[in-house]
Amino acid sequence: MSTASLNKSDNSDERLAYALLRIVVGVNLTMHGVSRIHSGPGEFAAKLVMQFEHTPLPSWSVWGFGLILPSIETMLGLLLLLGLRTRATLVAATLLIATLTFGSAFIQDWSAASVQLTYAIVYAALIFLRRYNGWSIDSQIAR
Repeated sequence: MSTASLNKSDNSDERLAYALLRIVVGVNLTMHGVSRIHSGPGEFAAKLVMQFEHTPLPSWSVWGFGLILPSIETMLGLLLLLGLRTRATLVAATLLIATLTFGSAFIQDWSAASVQLTYAIVYAALIFLRRYNGWSIDSQIAR
């Protein structure tokens, strides 16, 4: 196998690995939102209000956040699945996970905060490796 073929193959594998990771993260985020929408955003918001009842956060703000979170998760997940506006989507998802981490730490749910840290690392890796985002709508637009 020539060096040129090996380099092309390596780049193809990197693009494939990036696409698969982006898709898995997109499915995960989409399904977080879809499952919460399916069970009723009001029900999800009510659970959040109960979790945060012993914090100084006003219940109306927790309720409002709980109502919009499923739609935000669904939208960001679908954008990642498609590979559309990938950089902006990953930045938004990172800011969202930072907000969720704040909430988890605020109620001292360190297990959830640890999982959210894992999401943050994966989002950072996807941003860092975005040059391999070849199988996406973004790459089709760039051509």
